[in-house]
This record gives sequence, structure tokens and C-alpha cells, in this order.
Amino acid sequence: MRVHLMVFCFISYTVNGQIEYSISEETERGVSVGNIAKDLEIDATTLSLRKFRMITSSSKQYFNLDVSTGALTVNEPIDREQVCELKTTCFLNYELVLENPLELYKMEFKIQDINDNSPRFPLNEYHLNVAEFLSPGARFTLPNAQDFDEGTNSVQTYSLSPNEHFRLEMQTRGDGSKYPELVLEKPLDREQQSTHRLVITAKDGGNPERSGDAQVIVTVLDTNDNAPAFEHSLYRASILENSPNGTLVTKVHATDLDEGQNGEIRYSFSNSTSADLQRLFLIHPQTGEVKVNGILDVQRPVLEMFIEARDKGAFGMSSTAKLLVEVTDVNNNAPEVTVTSLSSPIPEDAVPGTVIALLSVLDKDPGENGKVTCQIPANIPFQLKPSFDNYYSLVTHGLLDRELVSEYNITITATDLGSPPIVTQKTVLVQISDVNDNPPKFARQSCDISVTENNHPGASLFRVSASDPDISGNGQVSYALRDIDITGSSLSSFLSVNSENGNIYAKSTFDYEQLRSFHFQVIAKDNGSPALSTALTVNIFIADQNDNAPVILYPGARNGSVAVEIVPRLADAGYLVTKVVADDADSGQNAWLSYHLQQSSDSSLFKVSPNTGELRTTRSMRSTDSIKHKVVILVKDSGEPSLSSTVALGILLADSLPQALPDFGDRMEGQEQLTSLNLYLIISLASISFVFLGFVLFLLLTRFFHCRTNPSRSGCCSGCCPVDEHDKYRFNVRMLPSSHLTPDMVEVSGVGKLTQTYLYRASLGVGPSNNNLLLNGDVGNLSNGAGLQVPTACVQVRKVKSDHFNAIVVPHVVNVVL
Repeated sequence: MRVHLMVFCFISYTVNGQIEYSISEETERGVSVGNIAKDLEIDATTLSLRKFRMITSSSKQYFNLDVSTGALTVNEPIDREQVCELKTTCFLNYELVLENPLELYKMEFKIQDINDNSPRFPLNEYHLNVAEFLSPGARFTLPNAQDFDEGTNSVQTYSLSPNEHFRLEMQTRGDGSKYPELVLEKPLDREQQSTHRLVITAKDGGNPERSGDAQVIVTVLDTNDNAPAFEHSLYRASILENSPNGTLVTKVHATDLDEGQNGEIRYSFSNSTSADLQRLFLIHPQTGEVKVNGILDVQRPVLEMFIEARDKGAFGMSSTAKLLVEVTDVNNNAPEVTVTSLSSPIPEDAVPGTVIALLSVLDKDPGENGKVTCQIPANIPFQLKPSFDNYYSLVTHGLLDRELVSEYNITITATDLGSPPIVTQKTVLVQISDVNDNPPKFARQSCDISVTENNHPGASLFRVSASDPDISGNGQVSYALRDIDITGSSLSSFLSVNSENGNIYAKSTFDYEQLRSFHFQVIAKDNGSPALSTALTVNIFIADQNDNAPVILYPGARNGSVAVEIVPRLADAGYLVTKVVADDADSGQNAWLSYHLQQSSDSSLFKVSPNTGELRTTRSMRSTDSIKHKVVILVKDSGEPSLSSTVALGILLADSLPQALPDFGDRMEGQEQLTSLNLYLIISLASISFVFLGFVLFLLLTRFFHCRTNPSRSGCCSGCCPVDEHDKYRFNVRMLPSSHLTPDMVEVSGVGKLTQTYLYRASLGVGPSNNNLLLNGDVGNLSNGAGLQVPTACVQVRKVKSDHFNAIVVPHVVNVVL
């Protein structure tokens, strides 16, 4: 029957950020251990808000914490022997973490042993072979019982079942450990009893007392009365933790005074050696060499084994020696970096010293190999500060700027102090959250914009753009116009702005003549809290268009009348008649005026200066000049396209002011000015006439040469026409005084009906007869009464449908008679 005695003894105290509790193992679930909030003097109501939590490396959660009250209770019974194995003292370590602000406490539970384990022998049954000839006092080593409890709860005494041949004695080894021996008290007699069954009992010192037993079967053997003896009862050896399989640990040696098989020794691990150690090491049965056969663990720094030397006699005798193997640590465990708590992202305006993360650094190696140093790069605004034990705090060490660096990959380098050292790196990503610390920025503080007048309302004039390096709402820029007064009107009546893209639109039409320039400010504001803004000064310059025609200021006309200027008849050339004064509301090239004489009754009499507008006479007056003249002066600007105005001016040639001014109507006096269009028409008509005359001449010459080369054909080219026929078709041609007759050709028109083509003889002369031609004085400069004789000429008349025909007279011989 197994009895559990649970002793509850809870002691709590806080020393330098550490709280300790003592609790007995196997304490039932739900039993109160203490109140953390009370023991740490923390308001229990803030535990949940501060994200209070317990951190442990144990895979089981042995305790429960009520974050509303701070009460700590048992969540699962603790088996000390399972948690701490063979350690003399057993502790469970917890880390308590609170945030806002970050605080760390260490909590330690000391697990008190209760007598919940009975002593146990490795085997339930042990066999001993005892030679019958052995005399009393012979000793036989028995196995130790194991009890996982500590202190008085562990094995304290051994006892042997009553018998007449054996007694039990306790022996002490060189290291102070005790073991039971079976001592022969009375000689054995195999013939009377060959086997003795004994019971060995191990008892602990707990309350109530627990015990365990095993059977010892003693077989009485004959002969072989010497047992092997080891050179040393205790062997010590050390070996590196990373020793490979087959590495020699040590070599044991025993001697047997017997001869033959009774003196041949065989080595093996005794039954007192745990099974896992028997698998971890091998012992050579003949040589006694102990070698590594598995992976060593420095967590068990000293390994205890028992080696048995047994001879090969028929009644083999044995002895045991203890082997202690010290496992020497090598630096074969890398440091482990664990991020216990991390606050990310952090605002970029975090003050230096703000705790970002809590790190736990652990190296499983003992001693110097397990000591770890941590560091981070020096060129970042963070610092690693040791907290306590194996904890570090990552804090800010400088000012942060998300616009420069939005996140940091912080490499934490953990290096142990082993030789050679092992390095572990852990990267922690810390993101920087944005705060509204940057106002929008324009590329320039001011800009000049040119806008052409007469723009359409609603047209986009230009676009402003500001950038904000912040993100999200902090970097979202909107635009607005700062209202000002412009010529008595609000800016909003002239312009509007798209708040999203910064496009500025005209709400009205600009007139350069009324408003030439103005300035205003565009406000760019982000959407942060509080919002930041900046201003851009915009200078608007209205560009002039040629939208105003010149205005004639002088001379002025009233009610449609024409201004009249009087010029003396004795005025010389260059006389200033008047000066035309004009103005243009435009500016620049659009206001550059030039003056031109568009119309004039006498273009040879007046001229106007294109630059000054002065109207002057070009010559002295003549008696034949008309007394009144009318001129039209054109004033035009230099814009594109050009605009112009005209002014009509009446000029009266008189030496004194007349009583009544004559009427200057639209009709011009004198000959009209020859315009370019009239000139082009005259040239065109002259060209057409010249081509036509050349063509007629070509036909006459062709016909003439044709008659000369074919005299046999019917015709009168050589005077073959009879006289009567010639008289019959004789025509009278009269030339007007202004007519001009070429010396070799004249066109004759007549009336008659012809049925076929005839050749006629013609004479050309000057005289009173009806068959003569009257010539102008320009032809040959002939005087009156002179005759131009053409003795014989051929006239070819072709048949036509009407009564009219044309005759071409080609003179053969021209005789001029004066």
C-alpha cells in the first residue's frame, strides 16, 4: 500500500526583483500557493492591462495565475523526481513579465521532497554462487537499492531475512558511499542444502517508512575458492563530451590466484550499473577496456558504473570495482537567443531609452562555455543592456526618423566564452511607425505663371504639387487657396483649386487692360493630427493679346463728318498737313503702331510717316491740282493678327479759310490710284493679246510659204486673181486715229457670202479713195496725202457660215510714195 503524505509549507519573499515559494511535491490541483500581486506589491487590477504572463522553459504548466486577483494556485501536481531527477535540490524557475512599462521579475519554486518513492533494487532476483569450502567470513557484494527521494527519505538501512549461514554488513567505499555485503557465518554443506533463498530489504527514513526487497538466491558450489581481485576498488577517468564511439575511457585489471579456468577472468558491467550506462559504454570481456559507445551528455557530469570481474571456474567467483567517469565539457552548444517580448512597430518620436524588446540568452554548456556575451551593431540607434541573469533589454539609443529608415533588421550576436567560441545570430525586425513630423514641401517657395488674357472660364491654368515624406494620412496632401482681395474682389471669384491634385482653374476671363498681375498663396496641408501646412506664393502675370484695335485720337470726326485741313497753295514739299495721333490699349508689340496712306485723291501729292503719323506734301502745289483732296490714313498695330483703324481727312488747297467748306464725300477727286489688282489685270490682258497676235502671225507666215511652194494650185498669191474678181471683193477699211498698223499685216473685215476659198489681190495705200487705208501718223510718220502702196498682196478668205468674214492682207512688196 502506497501512502502519500503532503506537507504544505508556503513561504514567499521578494529580494531584488525575485520572489521565491516553497511547495511540497504532489500538492493537489487547486491548492493556493500565494498571491503574486500582493507579494510584489502590484495592483491586481492592472495585471490584465499590463499583459502579465509567466514564462518558463518547462513543457508543463504546473501553476495557474488568476490575473484578476493575482492568486497563484497549483495547476498540476509536481513529481520532484521526474522534474529534477537525481538533484539534491529541486527548483522550478519562472519569469514574470509586465508591460507598460516593461518590468521583469524572477519567480522560483523550491520543490520539497516527500517520501513518495520506495527503495527499489535494479533486479528482483540476484544469484550468488558460493563454494562450499569457503570458510566463515567470506564476503559477497550485494547490489544497492535506489530511492529517488532525498535526504532521510532515501535509503537508510538494509536488512536480511533470518538464516543461519549468512549475515548482512554495510561497507564503505573510498568515496564515502555505502553498499551491502553478504557475509558467510557458517560453513556451507552442499549435500545438506545446495540453494539458499534469502530476502534483502532496503528501508528509507521517511514517515511513514517505505521499503523495497529483492531475492538473493545462493547456489552452493564446489571448488574454485579464490575470487578475482581488482587492483583498485575505485577507478576514475575523464573523457571529453564530444568523444566519438570507440574512444578508450579506461582499462580495469583484476587478478585471480587460482590456476586454469578458475583463474581466467571475464569482465562485465555488474547488475548495479544502470541499463542506459551499459548501452553508453562497452567493456571488453578479456582486456577490461572501457570504451564509448554512444553520445555523451555533459548534463550528467559524473557517471557511476560497477565492473564485475568473474573467473571461469566451475563455481565462478567474482568481485566488483566502481568506475567514476567525469565527462569534460566541450563547447559544443551554441547560445540560444529567444525574444521574450517585442514592441514593434514603435513611433519615430520614441525617446531614447524606450524598451523595445526583452531577450533571453541561454547556453547549455556549463562553466565558461556557457557564459554568453551579446552585442548589436554600433551604427544603429539602439542599445543592448543586460537586465539580470541571462536577460537583455533592447532600448533606443538615439533619435529615430522613419523617413530616413523605416525599419531596422537588428542582428543580435551572442558569443559564448568557450574555446573556440560559438556565435549565434538572431535578427529582430523593428518597424518604425510614422508620426506627422514633416510638413508638405513645394519644390520652390514661389513661382511665376503667365496666363494669356481672354482665357476661357474653367480652363486649367497650371498645377502645383507638394510632397510629404510621411505616409498614410500624414502624407496625404490637400490644397487650398488663401483668400485675398484683388481689385476689390475676392480671390475665389478669379481662381479655384482642386484640393486633391493641385490643379488651379480660372473662374473668370482675365483682361490685361484691367488687371496685369497679382499674387496669391496656395496652402498645402497634410491630413495628420495635428495637421502641418506650408504655403507657395504664386505670381500671376497676364499676357497681352492683340484684342484692341488702334483708336484714332486726332484728327477726330464728329457725327460721321470728315476732318478738314487747309493747305496753302504756296506750300512747299514736306509741308506738315497734320499729324495723326492714335493709341492702342494693348502693350508691347501689339501696341506698336504704324501709319499708312490707304487712299488718296492724288497719291503723288501726299505722304505719311509710318512711324510718327505726320502727313506731309511730297511736292509743291501746281495750278492744275484740284482744290480739294481726300485721303484715308490706315493705322495698324504689329500684333498677330494685326488690327487696324482708318481715318478720312479732307484737304482743302486754299490760302485763306473759306466761308463754307466744300463737301468731302466718298467719291475721290482726280484719277483713281492704280492698285495692284488693276496692274495685274492689265498685265494679264497684254500677255493674252501678245500670244494671240503671235499665233495669227504664225498662221499668216505658214500660209504665205505654202502659196510660194505650191503656185500651181488655184489662187491669187502671185497676182493670179482677175481684176474683176478683185474689184468685186474690194473692201474699205478706215483706221481710227489711235490705231496702230504694223508694217507687214492688217486685218480686214467685210460682209459677203462665199461658197469656197478664194485668193484675192489687195492694195494698201493712203488716199481719198474707198479702197485705201487711212493711217495714223505713228505709222511710218506719213503726212496727209501720202500713200502707202501695196502692189500685190494675197488675201485668203475662208468660207464661213455668217455674212461676216475676215481677210488677212499680207504685203508682197511695200512701196512707200511720199
